[in-house]
Amino acid sequence: MDILNKLLAIDINYIVAALIVIFYLLENLFETQFKFDKMRVHLFHNIMIQLSIILGGLVTAAVIVTAVEWLHKNHVGLFHYIQMPVWLKLALGVVAFDFINYWFHRTAHRIPVLWRFHRVHHSDSRMDASTNLRAHPVELLVYFGLSNIVAAALFGLDLTALGLYFLIIIPYVFLEHSNIRFPDWIDKTIGLVFVTPNIHKVHHERDQYYTDSNYSDIFIIWDRIFGTFKFKPPGEINLGLNEFADDRKQTFWYLLISPFINMGRVSSEKSQKTKWKQNQLKGEKTAEQVRACSWETIKEK
Repeated sequence: MDILNKLLAIDINYIVAALIVIFYLLENLFETQFKFDKMRVHLFHNIMIQLSIILGGLVTAAVIVTAVEWLHKNHVGLFHYIQMPVWLKLALGVVAFDFINYWFHRTAHRIPVLWRFHRVHHSDSRMDASTNLRAHPVELLVYFGLSNIVAAALFGLDLTALGLYFLIIIPYVFLEHSNIRFPDWIDKTIGLVFVTPNIHKVHHERDQYYTDSNYSDIFIIWDRIFGTFKFKPPGEINLGLNEFADDRKQTFWYLLISPFINMGRVSSEKSQKTKWKQNQLKGEKTAEQVRACSWETIKEK
């Protein structure tokens, strides 16, 4: 616990800064998955978004800490009523935070007003490790901040568990978004349980059929269990969103105000076909229900 406490005492912003430098160097040393220009300009705009998140976090972090502390002191949540070793509670705490974030992430794709903010993250057509920094401050600090409070309330998690989760998730999501080529065997082994970079890249595919999948951050088992897992070879992935295809829409300021700009979600042909099939199946079921109801009425007469 002493080692963990020392690690948790490190300012998260220092960890983020170190990871930006490390992955920038790695992406310039190793073979990259995607080729693109203006890498430094791309990094600059993503760092500007991160700075806005840091400023906003000065307020929301205090709210989250206060809420989690209050919940813990008042013994709110499942784990307060189950005896288990500290190490197991911490491990299950990481799993619990990831589980709740899966549902919050999935909901952000389903509800239009939430998607307006979440699409900022998906707008990146030049994906690399710094894409992890591209998240609208309102969404990251308020919406996903709320998800951590909900997880703490449901499962009885304390600040140590939350700190451990951040200590794991922050470098993990940098790795997930990194523009480095990874071998296929990782997806076929580690990818059975954990989210791999290739699996997460599918979530950033421009085709909405794939965008609305692979919501997990750490454990891909949530997508496998709840039917939202999809896979597409990394070499076939087209990144970003059609709504943000113009480079002028890739700037810090535009991304910051974009949730307040009315722009329709441009679906791909495959997504439209999928929706058409789903509607057709619903129509067939409705017709069957009507026929069954009519038959029951005839029999009663």
